[in-house]
Amino acid sequence: MKLCRVGATGAETPALMDDAGTLRDLSGVVDDIAGAHLTPDGLARIRALDSAGLPAIEGTPRFGPCVGGIGKFMCIGLNYSDHAAETGSKVPPEPILFMKATSAVCGPNDDVIIPRGSEKTDWEVELGVIIGKPGKYIAEADALSHVAGYCVVNDVSERAFQIEHKGQWTKGKSADTFGPIGPYLVTADEVADPQDLSLWLEVDGERVQDGSTRTMVYGVAFLISYLSRFMSLRSGDVISTGTPPGVGMGFNPQRFLRPGQEMRLGVAGLGEQHQRTVADD
Repeated sequence: MKLCRVGATGAETPALMDDAGTLRDLSGVVDDIAGAHLTPDGLARIRALDSAGLPAIEGTPRFGPCVGGIGKFMCIGLNYSDHAAETGSKVPPEPILFMKATSAVCGPNDDVIIPRGSEKTDWEVELGVIIGKPGKYIAEADALSHVAGYCVVNDVSERAFQIEHKGQWTKGKSADTFGPIGPYLVTADEVADPQDLSLWLEVDGERVQDGSTRTMVYGVAFLISYLSRFMSLRSGDVISTGTPPGVGMGFNPQRFLRPGQEMRLGVAGLGEQHQRTVADD
């Protein structure tokens, strides 16, 4: 299934995209694409619906974040060996964990706001993992059974805030609109192998990232198991699993986003995002 949330910011309607590409209103069945509705039982109830009997959503509404009520937005740093090399970093002996503020979350096609004082705002296409079945101390062999679905994430980053200002990475990752997710949550049963997905990103029509989840240092199942050693994972938590090479800081000379540019990005089978960069007020 492709689940999504459409409508005005903060007032999104839960929806399902049927096989014909028609958006179907789920608001009479679920209050949001969130929480218990993402558990195996919750998804089974949605899957059992006759989608043709659900009201069609007319027009071309805005897509909001594909998950509501996110408790944690966990991210993995330097998780592609070729990306680590382009940044001059070593492959980490254990996953690098950082958090992105949930206030950074926005719709997949919303404007990306370049913060005041920013000179090094960068792009990062990533595979997002959305937790369905909660748990802790999850065995790697069981980890994928805890996945509700997958989505596209743009882990927008301000490199000066992240690196030059010292301290932890979170402050370079958490500006408003630095977490576009969606357009869809594609349920896990429709993704045969999360370690065999192509992902790409273009800036102003130029393909700058073109990679595959095959080159992840730590795969999705390991990451879920690893994270669950240190914190419980709950329904609706999002894990952003790292980016392939081609980010702006990896170019020589480095290239960063300016107001008025356009990003287009996607992950195979999970849809595309389109963003315009704008200056903060």
